[in-house]
Amino acid sequence: MSEIKTHYRNCNICEAMCGLEIKYQDKEILSIKGDQQDPFSQGYMCPKATALQDFYTDKDRLKTPIRRTKTGWEDISWDEAFTEITEKFKDIQRQYGKNSLALYLGNPNAHSLGNAMFLKPFTKSLGTIHRFSSASTDQMPHHVASNFMFGAGMLIPVPDIDRTDFMLIIGANPVVSNGSMMTAPNVIGRMKAIQKRGGKIVVVDPRRTRTAKIADQHLFIRPEKDALLLFSMIHRIFASKGVNLRHLENMVEGLSELEKIAKNYSPETVAEFVGIDAQSINTLADEMMAADSAVCYSRMGASTQTFGGLCQWLTNVLNIITGNFDRAGGAMFPQPAFDLLRNHKRGHKTSFGKYETRVRKLPFFNGEFPVAALAEEIQTTGEGQLKSLITVAGNPVLSAPSGHKLAEAFESLDYMVSVDIYLNETSKYANIILPGTTGVENSHFDIFFNSFSVRNTVKYSPPLFEKEDYQRSDWQILNEISTRMTDTPVNHPMLKITPEMILDKELKEGPYGEQGMSLQKLKDNPHGIDIGPLMPCIEERIKTAGGKVDLLPQLYVDDLPRLNAVMSKPARDENYPFDLISRRLVKSHNTWTQNSARLVKGKNPCTLEVHPEDAKILGIEKGQLLKVSSIVGEVEIEAVVTDDIQRGVVSMPQGWGHNQKGTKMSVAATQPGVSINDLTDTNRIDTLTGNAALNGTPVAIKVA
Repeated sequence: MSEIKTHYRNCNICEAMCGLEIKYQDKEILSIKGDQQDPFSQGYMCPKATALQDFYTDKDRLKTPIRRTKTGWEDISWDEAFTEITEKFKDIQRQYGKNSLALYLGNPNAHSLGNAMFLKPFTKSLGTIHRFSSASTDQMPHHVASNFMFGAGMLIPVPDIDRTDFMLIIGANPVVSNGSMMTAPNVIGRMKAIQKRGGKIVVVDPRRTRTAKIADQHLFIRPEKDALLLFSMIHRIFASKGVNLRHLENMVEGLSELEKIAKNYSPETVAEFVGIDAQSINTLADEMMAADSAVCYSRMGASTQTFGGLCQWLTNVLNIITGNFDRAGGAMFPQPAFDLLRNHKRGHKTSFGKYETRVRKLPFFNGEFPVAALAEEIQTTGEGQLKSLITVAGNPVLSAPSGHKLAEAFESLDYMVSVDIYLNETSKYANIILPGTTGVENSHFDIFFNSFSVRNTVKYSPPLFEKEDYQRSDWQILNEISTRMTDTPVNHPMLKITPEMILDKELKEGPYGEQGMSLQKLKDNPHGIDIGPLMPCIEERIKTAGGKVDLLPQLYVDDLPRLNAVMSKPARDENYPFDLISRRLVKSHNTWTQNSARLVKGKNPCTLEVHPEDAKILGIEKGQLLKVSSIVGEVEIEAVVTDDIQRGVVSMPQGWGHNQKGTKMSVAATQPGVSINDLTDTNRIDTLTGNAALNGTPVAIKVA
């Protein structure tokens, strides 16, 4: 046996960028621990990091291509797979047009250095406008707000959690998620530091989450009423003459018009709809105005709902008018070493609404269409119908709204390909599955999450283990398909480019290039490099044509009648009297992690939380099997009775449902759960951004 060695890398399963110390011998991992010398995570890691070892050793994981036949799956060579795929795609596009082919990108793409570098040319090579991704079941409202307010969809403000004195958290559970659109390892430690320095944390959520239990105050709110709460706080600030723009005084447009609109949303007016009394709303606003520094952070509960666009716009407005934007302790822009906005010119024309989906006319933005439209675009006949599909590291049958309808749509396609390491609920419909390397076999650099980070740091991770000769990296798979789709000569110099070559160039030409930033420098510093805290930088970062913040973009004004209707609507349909919301689990991130034995062992986490009073009325007891039904489907799930959930609201986790035939994820099958997206409805979206409304689904519950 050879000696025991140590490898340092960032975990790339979730957004937190935790540094890891991996002990290994030959090709066996002995331990995975937090890297005490990582300047950002400082030894912290969550349980999910162990899945890197489980992915590597998983007997269910695919390593070479397989093809579906009438008698089952068969192994084929890489060349045979690539040849068939490109011939089929080209034939279908010749017959039905370039846009008859669609692309779906799943969550792991954002955590892959190679895919982040090669997805753009890959998408271009397919020649279709039909790209879909998990972003429209997650974060699109953030990008739309940043696009219209600051001039670039990736210019996302993040909470300066390490220096704030007052943190208002709406619809987010960062203690469990490790931050989301807020890259922050050890959120629980960072929150306790706020309290230790005399600060305060308030959580607004229909559920008393783990984050809420650590906070100083928790306020229950009715699902999908967050925009009304935010508007009423803004009303209070204007009414109190508390607007304080600080250094943004001459950079903000639309303030007086906003004040006029906010008059319609007094705390007294919205209280009965929001479920929070006017005095508590006024106090929240007063505390934000009074704090030396404050920040409002709203996330999944506020984004994946029918008013997600308004919520993210109003969150930015609240931070700006209280003097807590581009300022220590407020909402700030990171300045990453790999700057995705380096070549983004001021006044760049937005792509929002450049195209629309064929059936429902949903908006195109950020290079993609809303995934809520994917099934209907496949199943609706006529010119422009989608006939073929390639999915890359995604399982939308479980992660997208009305997933069971997507499954029906995928079955009807003329041809489908999945780039994935598992035969799962989505890839089982593919004609060919192409498995890439993953985790410890790949090099890694967090391109996207450094752009959302609460501190400026930089780190590169080389592969721990080199891949076998018979394996392909994801980016190599994409590159090969691109080459064949465009008939690029095999000796073309572009084909010699690697992710590391692009990374080195971007680091050298980026904001720290003159200070010697390079790939070699990162290799020489395996624990990472601390660049420093977030700094005021709006004047150089903003990308609007006039260099000003647009506080009142017209598309949000146009969406207000829809919000106002909430305050005049009659009571909901008695057939579906409950609001269903999702919840995050600390050991779960995507469906890949469900096949890690260490992450799914223990009692069943896929349960429905019901308030005791609701349970009493319906005769529900803990552990009973319940039938939960919506307008689109029905599932059976075990009951948990708890006062952590608001009356009239029920909650179940996202990402389960591994009980389908024809898959090969043996560990996940031992703890299958049910899919919340057999209940969510593709017709429930935020019409402003096209984002899926996965929270607030009207449901009925009864004992099975």
